[in-house]
Amino acid sequence: MSNEMWVVADFKLDGTIRKVTFEALSEAGRKLLGKLDGKLCGVLLGSGISALASEMGRFGAEKVYVVDNDVLKDSNPDGYVKALSELIKKYEPYIVITGNTSFAEDYFPRVAARVQAGVTMDAIDIDITDDRRLKIQRYSHSSKVINSQEFLDFKPMMTTVRPNSFKPEEDPKTPEVINESVDLKPEDIRIKVLEVKTKKSDLPALTEADRVVSGGRGLGSEENFKYIYELAESFNAAPGATRAAVDAGYCPYDMQVGQTGKAVSPSLYVGVAISGAIQHFSGMGSSKVIVAINKDPDAPIFKKCDYGICGDLFEVLPPLTEEVKKLLAQD
Repeated sequence: MSNEMWVVADFKLDGTIRKVTFEALSEAGRKLLGKLDGKLCGVLLGSGISALASEMGRFGAEKVYVVDNDVLKDSNPDGYVKALSELIKKYEPYIVITGNTSFAEDYFPRVAARVQAGVTMDAIDIDITDDRRLKIQRYSHSSKVINSQEFLDFKPMMTTVRPNSFKPEEDPKTPEVINESVDLKPEDIRIKVLEVKTKKSDLPALTEADRVVSGGRGLGSEENFKYIYELAESFNAAPGATRAAVDAGYCPYDMQVGQTGKAVSPSLYVGVAISGAIQHFSGMGSSKVIVAINKDPDAPIFKKCDYGICGDLFEVLPPLTEEVKKLLAQD
């Protein structure tokens, strides 16, 4: 078993590396590297991704393992499972980390099962015990509790980390690049991607956004969600929604934040016409600052927010949006 810590890159649809990868590299370098006395490494799995090794080095990776294979295009989970499993069996890393994205939630536990590793998901803190075991913290009980978990004697120790939980900091290295050839065949892939449809937007992705503006059922209609989009666009935030708003048809499912939607951890979360149900709070309770806008003074969200505005959203949002535009125009 080596002392290497691996961070597996997660990719956007455009082929660039997601920010959570750099967050994980930075936090592993800050919190784990000295205590483990190991080497921080990046892992790139995909097609046409070899040139991205320098990006991993920019955030502290001293070595980068690369599996560049056409079979891995479209981020196919079957290919990732086999490729990463084979790498782990060959090099025996001590710790393996990746971002807690919907894609990682699919393939990462399957890799852990193949290599008989311990695995946790959605960590918001990572550290090493005195006897060199990985310990993590994660939210539980609908984000009302933060619990700690320590690994037993299973190697490697694997975890995903929640986006926006750590600060990415550049620590430039010129990494050693290890090009690996994994025996991947088309028949290994049971999922065939026929078409990829993307929604074009100039706003950041919901799970990576530093600011999020979400609307609830109190918006009243799909048309009224324009107020959410306008406020989000005014300060480059991602638009989100509650399950009730999605179920009512006001906005698409990919905007849903909560227990059955996406988990976000932005610096700023603005909740508009959202009551503050536990199911929604579980997906955004780790936000650094929460602002609530609701006309009901007894709405539960006012007990959970940092700042609250009690008022009619149709009277509050238009002038708020204009003021935000003016303030940012001065920068």
